Amino acid sequence: MASALSERLSRLVKSLRGQARITEANVQDMLREVRVALLEADVALPVVREFIARVKDKALGQGVVGSLNPGQALVGIVHKELAATMGDGVADLDLAAQPPAVVLMAGLQGAGKTTTTAKLARHLIERRKKKVLTVSADVYRPAAIEQLRVVSAQAGAQWFPSQAGQSPVAIAQAALDHARRQYFDVLLVDTAGRLAVDQAMMDEIRALHAALNPVETLFVVDAMQGQDAVNVARAFKEALPLTGVVLTKLDGDSRGGAALSVRQVTGAPIKFAGTSEKIDGLEVFDAGRHAGRVLGMGDVVALVEEVQKNVDLAAAQQLAAKVKSGDGFDLEDFAQQLGQMRKMGGLGGLIDKLPAQLAAKAGQADLDRAERDVRRMGGIIHSMTPEERRRPELLKASRKRRIAAGAGVQVQEVNRLLNQFEQMRTMMKKMKGGGLMKMMRRMGNLGGLGR
Repeated sequence: MASALSERLSRLVKSLRGQARITEANVQDMLREVRVALLEADVALPVVREFIARVKDKALGQGVVGSLNPGQALVGIVHKELAATMGDGVADLDLAAQPPAVVLMAGLQGAGKTTTTAKLARHLIERRKKKVLTVSADVYRPAAIEQLRVVSAQAGAQWFPSQAGQSPVAIAQAALDHARRQYFDVLLVDTAGRLAVDQAMMDEIRALHAALNPVETLFVVDAMQGQDAVNVARAFKEALPLTGVVLTKLDGDSRGGAALSVRQVTGAPIKFAGTSEKIDGLEVFDAGRHAGRVLGMGDVVALVEEVQKNVDLAAAQQLAAKVKSGDGFDLEDFAQQLGQMRKMGGLGGLIDKLPAQLAAKAGQADLDRAERDVRRMGGIIHSMTPEERRRPELLKASRKRRIAAGAGVQVQEVNRLLNQFEQMRTMMKKMKGGGLMKMMRRMGNLGGLGR
C-alpha cells in the first residue's frame, strides 16, 4: 500500500501544481487515486468509504496555506486522516495491576503469536525493566511449546513448561501461581490458534480469559492478510474484550491495509507492530509515523531510534578520540563501522525509513549489490591477521593473494576494499584537521543544486 499510495499522490501533486485553491474537481481526482490505492491494499470497503468521506469533508474549499499548493495540502489532510483512522498517538501496555500482570495473546495460527510473545517479553525486559514469565497454552501443537521455550530464552525471559496432554486452563493457572510465588512482574500467555475461526477455539480462549482475568488481551494479526483480517478481527472482538492489536509482518508488501481495517473494526488501539523477524523486531505503534511511511514520507524518528538502540556509543566516542589524537583509522575500525550498519538492519533497513523520493534513488538491484558488497568486505577484513588490520601498509601481493583465497574472492576485490578504506581514512584525516565544517558546507552547496 505504501508505494502504491505514495506514487499516486506524487503524480497528483505534480498535476495540481499552480492551482490556487482546493476545488471539488481536484478533490475528486485526489480521492479517486486514494480510493484505488486503498482498495488495492485490500482495505475493507466500509473503512475506505468512511475514510474518503472524511477527507472530502475536510478538504473542500480549504485555501492553500502559505506556499503549499493544493496537492500538498491534500496530502497533508490524507496524512492526518490516515493517522486518525489508525488511532492517533501511541498506546503502550497498561500494566498498572497487582503483579503479575497477565497479558493474553490471541489470534489465528500463522499470525506470529508465539514469536510476538517473545518479542513482547524482550520489549518489557529491555524498555520497562520487567521480570517476565512466558507460558504456552497451545496443547495442540507440541512444536509451539518448544518454539516458545527457545524464543523466550533468546528474549531473556523465563519460560514455564507445559505439555500436550494438559488442559489449557490448568496450564495457565499453574503458570500464574508460579509467577506469583516467584515475584514475576508480567505473565505472557501464548494461546492456541487455528487455521480459521471455529467455536471450539473461541470457547477455549473465553475460558482462559475468565480464569486469568488479564489486564491486556492482545489480538495478533498478520498485516498481510488484508480483507481476511477484518473477518477474523470481528470474530475475536465478539468473543473477547480486546484491549489492543499487534500487527505482525509489517515489513511485508501490504504495509497498511490491515492497520486501517482492524483498528476500525475492533475499536481497540494498535499497540505494537512487528517490523522484522529478529527478536527485537517489535516497536510501539505510532499512528502518525506509520501514516508518514504509508505516504512515502519515511520515518526519520524510527531511523534515529534505530541508531540510538544499536550503535555502540562508547565505541564511537573511542573512535572519535583515536582520530582526533592522530592515531589514525585502521581496518579494524572500518570493520566495526560495517558491523554497526548490520546491527541496524543493513542498508535496506536504513533506506526503508527514508522518504520515498530518497529511497527510490537507490534501486532494489543497486541495494542488493551494495548489501552483498558490505558482506564481502566484512569477509575480506576477517581473513586478515590482527596485525594486517592495524597496519594495512603490510598488504603486498602475496598477502593479498592469501586474504583473497581465505575470503573466497578475487585479488581485485581486496584491492577495491583497500581503495575504499583509503578514501574513508582520507576523510577522517580531514575531519581531524578541522575540515568537517568545510565538508558540511560543501554538502550543503550540493544539496542546493537540486532546488
